[in-house]
Amino acid sequence: MRINKYLALHKQSTRRGADELIKKRRVFINGRLAVLGEQVKETDHVEVRFHGKQEPYVYIAFNKPRGIVTHSAQRGEKEIKNVVRIKNVFPVGRLDKDSHGLIILTSDARIVERLLGPTQYHEKEYLVTTKNPLRSSFKAKMEAGVQIDEEKTLPCKVRIINDHTFRVILTEGKKHQIRRMCVALFQEVDDLQRTRIMNIQLGKIPIGGHRNIIGEELQTFLHELDLA
Repeated sequence: MRINKYLALHKQSTRRGADELIKKRRVFINGRLAVLGEQVKETDHVEVRFHGKQEPYVYIAFNKPRGIVTHSAQRGEKEIKNVVRIKNVFPVGRLDKDSHGLIILTSDARIVERLLGPTQYHEKEYLVTTKNPLRSSFKAKMEAGVQIDEEKTLPCKVRIINDHTFRVILTEGKKHQIRRMCVALFQEVDDLQRTRIMNIQLGKIPIGGHRNIIGEELQTFLHELDLA
């Protein structure tokens, strides 16, 4: 198999991350430098060599404020890296500018594909407030999957809080998915907050604040991603 796939399967990196390691001359096959696209066998000895001691991975739960973009800020915008001054971490996935709540920051590129890949179905929970009262059929139609553009969303779990508020648990992450689902069901989102990613809870993290993900919480998270 290709070297980048091999490293991903052996939990050394994502495929894209593996290509970067090869470009940086950190990957060796049977004692010689690997090249991009090279094929390897299970009997080959593959190793990743780091210069000096490898720093431990960092995992952070961040409460993104409304009005902050995840990354790639345009003129006049602020992004997460302008708010959280922690070196060598990046946001995993996106949370749109008008939404707020939990997003994971990390230095571990391995978790990106395992959390967000198209064949992954990890739970993410949101608290949503609508501008107009929820229709009586909203819960059933939302849970069954909603047709948006050319595709139908996967079934989800919905719990109605009151006439304008509900919680929803998704196992996929299409762009602006909840807002588009609501529009398709004649509802308009007023506020959207992500409160959970897998076993990681937003909890009482203040807006714009963060905490380290450590201990049993981290071990459960990595185990569910098949990284521990």
